[in-house]
Amino acid sequence: MLALYGVCGTVHDAAGTALAATALDPHLLGTFNGQRLTANEGMKLLAPLTGAALFTWYGGPAVALLDALTFLCAAALYTLLRTPDPLPEPRPRHRPRGPLLPPSPTLRALVTAGACTMLLAGVNGASLYAVVDAGLGRAPSWAGVLYAVQGAGSVATGLAAGTLLRRLGERGFAAGGCALFGLGVAARALPSDAPVPAGSLLIGAGLPCVLITALTAVQRETPADRLGVTAGRVHTLLYAPNAVALVAGAGLVAVTDHRVLLALIGGGGPGLRRRTGAGAGRPFGGSGGSSA
Repeated sequence: MLALYGVCGTVHDAAGTALAATALDPHLLGTFNGQRLTANEGMKLLAPLTGAALFTWYGGPAVALLDALTFLCAAALYTLLRTPDPLPEPRPRHRPRGPLLPPSPTLRALVTAGACTMLLAGVNGASLYAVVDAGLGRAPSWAGVLYAVQGAGSVATGLAAGTLLRRLGERGFAAGGCALFGLGVAARALPSDAPVPAGSLLIGAGLPCVLITALTAVQRETPADRLGVTAGRVHTLLYAPNAVALVAGAGLVAVTDHRVLLALIGGGGPGLRRRTGAGAGRPFGGSGGSSA
């Protein structure tokens, strides 16, 4: 069931990314992607509390039924959307295999930086309970507080994403996010109650930057007839490393001091910042096409 949920999530995200590119003005894509992330992260903060309360009052079956109904309502709302129907094109019997991503140096740099960031984020996530237990000497429930603080940082970044993309440019915004992520992870290595929540806030604020920028670049750089396929590939390239790193990180935490791991991950932030080519990109909102 969880595997099916993951497949559905990937298809849904890819379809949503392609749909937004056809329905919105290109200048609004960064703002929309940020607001979409804000809605997702905001619900991650509210839904567990709401679900726990409903579970206490009405029991598990009622909560499961309500959850299923929300998905049906969302599907019904999608059917109300009206987008231009592309003209049907004859499909060749043997379709030539195209490149994995469009030939855009900017897009490829952003996707690579995003995948590397999510890889490091997976190892960081696997070390969270070691930070709470060995680093702070707190109960496991303290991890929920850190997750909430990180979510708040992501919500703030999502709200400001459109403005920051226009002012800093694609690569500047992504590079700044990588730097914030690196600082936040390094702060978690400090055995003190103050730096660890601050680090969670920085991680939450920095991690979405490169993801929002990469997805916005996909929407702008990809031809309309390849948007769905490319968006699906990019989502996989961005999020698959996170799943692999969570497993690998769990093993590393068992044999390595978590502070060493966090220091190494934090040091990777500046490297990712250079990988985006900060300072070389154009401001967001220019004309489409490849550039670097």
